[in-house]
Parts: sequence; C-alpha cells; structure tokens
Amino acid sequence: MTDLLNGLLDDLAAEGDELRATVDRLGPEGWTTPTPAPGWTVATQVAHLLWTDEVAVVAAHAHESAESKQAWDDVVLAAIADPTGYVDAGAFELATLAREEVLSRWAAGRAALRTALTDLPAGQKMPWFGPPMSAASMATARFMETWAHALDVHDAAGSRPAPTDRIRHVAHLGVRTRNYAYSVHSEEPPAEEFRVELTAPSGAVWTWGPEDAAQRVSGPAYDFCLLVTQRVNRADTGLVAVGADAEHWLGIAQAFAGPPGPGRGVAA
Repeated sequence: MTDLLNGLLDDLAAEGDELRATVDRLGPEGWTTPTPAPGWTVATQVAHLLWTDEVAVVAAHAHESAESKQAWDDVVLAAIADPTGYVDAGAFELATLAREEVLSRWAAGRAALRTALTDLPAGQKMPWFGPPMSAASMATARFMETWAHALDVHDAAGSRPAPTDRIRHVAHLGVRTRNYAYSVHSEEPPAEEFRVELTAPSGAVWTWGPEDAAQRVSGPAYDFCLLVTQRVNRADTGLVAVGADAEHWLGIAQAFAGPPGPGRGVAA
C-alpha cells in the first residue's frame, strides 16, 4: 500500500469516526432528525454512506472472479433501470432498518472498504458509475462524500467540528472536476487552466494551475470545499474570482458525480 493511499484511508477513517461520534451524541431520539438536505434525516445520511461503501466494496472485488464481476454487473443493471433515483432509493431503503443495524453495517462496510482498497493490486482500477477508478481515487471520492454528508448531520446536531487540513482531499477533487461541472451543465469547458489558491485551516496555501493564468480563484479552502459539495451558496463564501470564466465556474462547481445539484440558498 502506498503512503498516499494509506494517508487517504487514515483521513477517511478519521472523518467517519468524527461523524459517528456526532451520531452517538444525538442518540436514538435524534436518528430521525431532519438535516439541511430536504427530505433527508440523520438516518438517511448515514444510510447513504453505508450504501455507497458497500457498493464500492462490490466494485473493488469485481476483478476477482466471474461471480464477483456478475455481482457488479447486477449493480450496473439496476442503476441503468433507474439512473436518476437508484442511489437515493438505496439510502432511503436502508434508512428504514433499525438504527443499530444501520450503524453496525456502516462500521463493517467502512472496514471492508479499507481492506478492499488496500488489497486492490497495483495498477488495477475498479469499475464505477463512470470511468474506472484507482484505489486512491476511490478513497478520495469516499472522503469527499463522507465529509459532505457529515456536515449535514453536524448541522442537524447544531454544531460543526472545527475544519482540519484533511479537507485538502475535497479541494483537490473540486479543482480536478472543473471540466466535469461544465459537462453536466451541457457546457464546453474553457480550454485554459485556472489558477486556484486556497488558504487551508492551518494557514497553509494550497495551489493548482499555472501562476500566470488569467482566470483565478482564491480564498478560504473551507469555503471552496463547501461550495464544490454544494453545502453553501456562492454568495455566502469568501471566495474571490478574477475573470468571468472563473466566476461562472464557481456558480456551477460540483465535486460529486451525477446531475447538477440544487445547491443551497443564501443564508438568512
């Protein structure tokens, strides 16, 4: 296992542990508390993470045997039959199970995913709902989703934990998915790269793109991560865009797969 993958998995585990602590603090009585995502409770948020972890384990094993490949093919066929509702349907179905069963399966799924990604042969990519992914790419995607959905649960509990530099994984994915954000809006992405300069929670500065780029984005990394996971409205961030293309990107950015999300309204 590479140092990169090991670090990603450690950060993913830490983010999951932090979320679990909040769920435990809410207790059984808080299990059905509504979150900022319309129609999603704490139970739905956790069930979604459980569902995706379990499906990712199936994908990571798809190369091992004909039976493993068939298990993944069955997932794909189900997704094709309901492309816009399949993932959410899985979350809502699991959320009807008893709280302890969901939490037990989530813990087992988190552990199984770490093992599956660690055991993925070097150079082997796993299938997914889109291009195949390396173990590191999958770990990054799972971190982004865990962090984003955890925010909704923390908000339901009334207190977000202090940001950490672990969010660099989200920021990196947000930058890397620039062209994807354009594609899901049926738009042609700009040919030139953008310069992105973000200030981490620790005060470090993270950069992407050429220093002399005409289109630029700068500001707090936390705000950028909230924006690309659509947990904040553009107007409520401290991000600064230089150039019309950069500003437009901030209005459509999304680091997650699937159709454009509804985003969040301006804070009252």
